Amino acid sequence: MKRSLASTALALVLGFSALPLAAKTTAATSWDYLQPDREQVIASLNVVELLRRHHYNKPPLNDERSIQIYDNYLKLLDPSRSYFTAADIAEFNQWRTRFDDLLKSGDLEPGFTIFRRHLTRTEERLNYALAELDKGVDKIDFSIDEELQVDREKAPWAKDRAELDELWRKRVKDEVLRLKIAGKETKDIQELLTKRYKNQLARLKQTRGEDVFQTYINAFATTYDPHTTYLSPDNAENFDINMSLSLEGIGAVLQSDNEHVKVVRLVPAGPAEKSKQIAPADKIVGVAQGNDEMVDVIGWRLDEVVKLIRGPKGSTVRLEVIPASNPPSDQTSKVVTITREAVKLEEQAAKKKVLELKHEGRDYKLGVIELPAFYLDFKAFRAGDPNYKSTTRDVKRLLDELQAEKVDGVVIDLRNNGGGSLQEATELTSLFIEQGPTVLVRNADGRVDVLADENKGVYYSGPLAVLVNRLSASASEIFAGAMQDYHRALILGGQTFGKGTVQTIQPLNHGELKLTLAKFYRVSGQSTQHQGVIPDILYPDVMDTKDIGESALPAALPWDSIRPAITPELDPIKPFLTELKARHDQRTAKDPDFVFTRDRLTLAKKLMAETTVSLNEQTRRARQAEVEAKQLALENNRRLAKGEEPLKELAKEDEDALPVADEKSTPEDDAYLAESGRILLDYLGLNPSLALH
Repeated sequence: MKRSLASTALALVLGFSALPLAAKTTAATSWDYLQPDREQVIASLNVVELLRRHHYNKPPLNDERSIQIYDNYLKLLDPSRSYFTAADIAEFNQWRTRFDDLLKSGDLEPGFTIFRRHLTRTEERLNYALAELDKGVDKIDFSIDEELQVDREKAPWAKDRAELDELWRKRVKDEVLRLKIAGKETKDIQELLTKRYKNQLARLKQTRGEDVFQTYINAFATTYDPHTTYLSPDNAENFDINMSLSLEGIGAVLQSDNEHVKVVRLVPAGPAEKSKQIAPADKIVGVAQGNDEMVDVIGWRLDEVVKLIRGPKGSTVRLEVIPASNPPSDQTSKVVTITREAVKLEEQAAKKKVLELKHEGRDYKLGVIELPAFYLDFKAFRAGDPNYKSTTRDVKRLLDELQAEKVDGVVIDLRNNGGGSLQEATELTSLFIEQGPTVLVRNADGRVDVLADENKGVYYSGPLAVLVNRLSASASEIFAGAMQDYHRALILGGQTFGKGTVQTIQPLNHGELKLTLAKFYRVSGQSTQHQGVIPDILYPDVMDTKDIGESALPAALPWDSIRPAITPELDPIKPFLTELKARHDQRTAKDPDFVFTRDRLTLAKKLMAETTVSLNEQTRRARQAEVEAKQLALENNRRLAKGEEPLKELAKEDEDALPVADEKSTPEDDAYLAESGRILLDYLGLNPSLALH
């Protein structure tokens, strides 16, 4: 949902207040051309005013927020604390509680000063790394027992340049060792890393004042919430609602992750999703056009990587990807070839299957409606085309077909459904409830708008379950939440994404501001924000929820609640939940796919918790072999339990495999879907009044 705001006109006398400048360093003068201009000053003042008047929370711009801006800026510039020294930070601390006053007065100089120092330090570090490489990769001694701290988010700032030199000596050594273990030759490693650092230096020297301004203003804007962001004129059309980039060519949403670009989610039926070789939290480290040479993109800005990935429909792009399942010490990558294409509406359309299960001595048929997105063909709808495509129309047709096949119940599969049309979430809800509110929208002034199903009657009243996971977001959460609040369906699977906020795009004199101005609430009064929808019965997560989801984003708005829109009725499901969960636990305790998923995530969390890596080659190889042996054992335990042949070694595509069906398998092969059917049949057996007549 988007609303346009009245433009905010500001007539101000502009000028810079006198502030002490940072002490000059050897190379600082090379960045003196980076200065704020009049247009940026006006834009910054407009951002301050728009946030003050229209942001959902309207938090004050004071000393407390100044500290948040300062910390946020340092984290954006130097997340691994590998560039600034403690002396730099001590110098910057003079502005720690003053950014509120500086922004209100239009003084951008301290933000530019800190950024210029960062460029100086980055140039020094890259030159140091190149000097280390010039000594010869073959001269590095990997028999020494030493470690590198890889998680430096809370590490103390380096005392001086000598301490940074030692850190970067180890960083270069680690990069060489990672590539060596990945099978690259010494000569190729020397060439690759030298080229990488030289390219980063070249791009560093292309930094524009606009880059500085956007980074600084975003350090300010994102303290309000992660979806409130400033978009420079060049980037205004590139960014989607999640502070990420929606790539029209491959169908993936990406975001920056330190020096890497990370996959956040895949667009249903998009080229990346259909490749089955890319997963959320994977890192893209290289991009190539067709058969051209692979371009190393480590250290590149997000928008630069996007420009490489985008291209004409029908052309191919090759991505070098480090799977999220790799431990921190393993940088083994794989190359995925994707043909760019537009995502077609019909490919995102709802589909049906029939799930056949033997349960307690009887044969049952359950209808499954897979819903990749909440879609509506607006163009055809507005043109009055009676055959326009929409989620609700398609689901009604599929329900008719399934009931004609005499199914015993229905499962709505919303896994990986990132949302879409709010109107369709409301319309779909109306198929399963008698009448009433479907979702509440609260704006910054406290006014609550109620979207409701105005039509009396239930289209489908039989047994119903809704299957969700961490990538079920937005409209999916509204529908699943309504089904739970009306006690209309069993909600099964994983905790959903948790994005329950509404943004609008406000044009500025220079660029645009995307700001959060409203929040979604379920009819029970609970927000979908941050917490998402908690299923009645939880399945093992297939990914770490700390990495993906609203709660993984800094400064995410909290969960809260408002007055409910419906009077709570007696919950017909609650009395049976304990028994349903007990049966589910008993069934899945030895289910090969459930055991595999639980054990794999446990191993992944353990590996990700490791904050250091050994720089001793023998120790590092032994550790990697140990991890690979554990991953192979997990996969082979699953295979043996299912009567399949064990593997001798684990290929990357096997590591990334999830317990879901592929295009050639049957619905019964999808462990989570089949278990959802069994839980629904358990419920039907415990509460036979639900049976279809």
